[in-house]
Amino acid sequence: MTVKMMSGDCDFGLIGLAVMGENLALNVESRGYKVAVFNRTTSKVDDLIAGRAKGKNFVGCHSIEDFVAAVKRPRKLMMLVQAGPAVDMLIDQLIPLCEPGDILIDGGNTHYLDTERRTQKVEEAGLLYCGCGVSGGEEGALKGPSLMPGGSRESWAEIKEMFQAIAAKVGPNDDIPCCEWVGPRGAGHYVKMVHNGIEYGDMQLICEAYHLLHEVGGLDNDELYEVFAEWNRGDLQSYLIEITRDIFSVRDDQGGDQFLVDQILDVAGAKGTGKWMSQLALDLGVPSTLVTTAVFARGLSAQKDARVRASQVLSGPKAEDNAAWRDLCSKLVGDKAMFVEAVRQALYASKIVSYAQGFVQLQAASAEHDWGLDYGQNALLWRGGCIIRAKFLDRIKEAFDESPDLENLMLYPFFNSALDAAQPAWRAVIATASLMGIPVPAFTVALNYYDGYRAARLPANLLQAQRDYFGAHTYRRTDRDGTFHSEWLDLRKEPS
Repeated sequence: MTVKMMSGDCDFGLIGLAVMGENLALNVESRGYKVAVFNRTTSKVDDLIAGRAKGKNFVGCHSIEDFVAAVKRPRKLMMLVQAGPAVDMLIDQLIPLCEPGDILIDGGNTHYLDTERRTQKVEEAGLLYCGCGVSGGEEGALKGPSLMPGGSRESWAEIKEMFQAIAAKVGPNDDIPCCEWVGPRGAGHYVKMVHNGIEYGDMQLICEAYHLLHEVGGLDNDELYEVFAEWNRGDLQSYLIEITRDIFSVRDDQGGDQFLVDQILDVAGAKGTGKWMSQLALDLGVPSTLVTTAVFARGLSAQKDARVRASQVLSGPKAEDNAAWRDLCSKLVGDKAMFVEAVRQALYASKIVSYAQGFVQLQAASAEHDWGLDYGQNALLWRGGCIIRAKFLDRIKEAFDESPDLENLMLYPFFNSALDAAQPAWRAVIATASLMGIPVPAFTVALNYYDGYRAARLPANLLQAQRDYFGAHTYRRTDRDGTFHSEWLDLRKEPS
């Protein structure tokens, strides 16, 4: 049963006052909107109203009923709570309190299938639903995030002005908002998931570049700072390169004169969105190998105790045992500037592959779910405010504007030329890392994808023969149409 609520004068309502929610609420208010806030732990509401929101245009609410009543119709009610059952519970509480045309917005890191399901449920109740990807972390939420809204198409007309006002801005005049309608149902959260998957790959690639420069090139933190500062002025310019530069300048804040990065345990955490992308890539049959490798790399990092034990038992290559190997590596590693440049080119080429795989998965998902994604527009959403914002996203927009049906970004002339130019260094860096026993799984899998994608013929003919041999799975031929099965046992040559 729907309970009729009085309509207040707030323009926007937000539930969930962790750091992201609090910062986003302050962002909305700073653009001239009146904001109602609610949190299950009501002391957080009081702390905000008495603290950062003091004297600002806020209404603090201690019940879900008061919260809904404080917002004028059509209500724009955003949930920034932990993804999962908490969102469903809130939706069940909100639906009876809302009226037709009111909009429920989920800004969490939600699995897109949950958003598909919730959109249908909320629309059946006569309301509108928006599953909105939000990227940029705490700073982005406060100063301007990248927003990726999807869900009920009718909701966009109501939230567009506000969302584009609070979003990050790019362009020559800083007037292009990093917020545009993505597509129906779960499209917004799917695009956000792919953003996070590319982020996983980017971070792993940067870590491998650091490992090579530090362990093989012998660069100390001061030198690494200068290298990443230089890289951030060129083709690799991005938020992640920028913060990596900064990290190498920070001294331990717990005392001592050591660099903080060197005191951090090499065990990485994860929240799950990278894993989702990898799992869904398998479901679609698209090879998003870079994010999968990055997820596995985090898993291996978590096996810290096992790695420490293994380091006492397993040995790597020894230069003194192989003169030819030593000569090969010394040519690249012996010149520090040459090695730094080679690693830069390998990182840039691998990064192109990472984005190429992400957009191939978006294309496959869009076709599977009939979302009609605009891939160039998706690239624009990531140019500012978000974690993977990078210089060459403009080139991705350009590529899809010129060729909306582009099969793979690697085929676009700009990226094709960049990959071709980077090949010698890319291959040399990976070969050197292998010979010196330095793991570079993401660099390697990126090159393997490139080589596999450009191969007119792969050994899958043998694989299909094996499947037909043991399981009668059939095969197709190169010289005639149709599906075939052979009696391999009868046709085989008997071993002597």
